[in-house]
Amino acid sequence: MADNPMAASNCIFCKILKGEIPSNKVWENKKFLAILDINPITPGHFMIIPKHHVDYFYDLPGDEYQEIFELAKKLERPLRNATGAKKIGLVVEGFAVPHAHLHLVPLHKSNDIDPCKAKPGVSHEMKIMAEKIRFELGKEIMRGTKF
Repeated sequence: MADNPMAASNCIFCKILKGEIPSNKVWENKKFLAILDINPITPGHFMIIPKHHVDYFYDLPGDEYQEIFELAKKLERPLRNATGAKKIGLVVEGFAVPHAHLHLVPLHKSNDIDPCKAKPGVSHEMKIMAEKIRFELGKEIMRGTKF
């Protein structure tokens, strides 16, 4: 159910959005935040998170549902360029954190999207990756992409 105050008070993503828990921010606007996953499947794996609490991805309002996928499309190229990935995969699952979010996973080969490959990220490596992605986002903005 959307905007459940009790669920939001215990939600790790809501705590990240409030600044109570640190994250490696890649991008943000008024509606969404993109952060690196702390247990990436492959380096550069990040998530787009709505800034209001919605437990189930398919409960997102229609405009936000569409907007998160449009945003993923815009963020794909900078992520692919930053990681050298051949493709970027998308995953929606929502079991680990009950807050709607969309995973963007850099893919180098067909079995890269296996969630069993997720492992804790190394802090300094994640900071460097976030910088690379933000640099590529800057180049995309210079090309005229509007986020």
